Amino acid sequence: MDAREILEQVKSGRMSVDDAESFFRRQPIEELSFARLDTHRKLRSGFAEVVFCSGKADEHLLGIYERIYSMEGEVLGTRASKEQAALIQKRFGEAEYDPLSRILKIEKRDKKRMGKIVVCTAGTADIPVAEEAAQTAEFFGNCVERIFDVGVSGIHRLLSKVETIQSANCVVAAAGMEGALASVIGGLVDKPVIAVPTSVGYGASMNGLSALLTMINSCANGIAVVNIDNGYGAGYMAAQINRLAVHEAG
Repeated sequence: MDAREILEQVKSGRMSVDDAESFFRRQPIEELSFARLDTHRKLRSGFAEVVFCSGKADEHLLGIYERIYSMEGEVLGTRASKEQAALIQKRFGEAEYDPLSRILKIEKRDKKRMGKIVVCTAGTADIPVAEEAAQTAEFFGNCVERIFDVGVSGIHRLLSKVETIQSANCVVAAAGMEGALASVIGGLVDKPVIAVPTSVGYGASMNGLSALLTMINSCANGIAVVNIDNGYGAGYMAAQINRLAVHEAG
């Protein structure tokens, strides 16, 4: 829970003043023998700590999920393997795993989602990274619309979706090869574009480096670039931008 939720529960009588005081007195770090969880991250940034699953030992991963779930009632994990998903799902029957994006989450039901983020890909091969971005943004309470396979080699496909793209508060553009999609979209919208280079392409694409350099050197304005294949980072940034837009409109 964040500070607003605690105060609203006190106001409504669902939580006592003593319980609320105990919550705010809680240390900002949860000490485990193998990790130090940032329990106040949601208070500071609006979003709770997210678990990067890849490379974690089974007992460490399970312990971290258990602690975050006990505090937040939900957990978002990225880059999880099928084996890690089976481990978490054995402990938490409600856990959901998407093998495409490798998102492993336990999510609160009936979550309200706000605003609008559009996530685009140049090609079908970019979808795993785009889905990581889209599902991250959705987990953080945002409405997301997906527009896949609209790369510049068939630009009429993109142009047929311009109205939808322009209606978003921000756009995520995932592309490999030469990475031109973000520049084209940047020239069509008046909202921020988050460019995600993907490690898709032939040898000279250098595992996404070519797309990264293209995006960094874009002549279109309003483009921010995250790291290669960093769908999570793009989804997080999109959630922040969308939240600001919704609050401004409200």
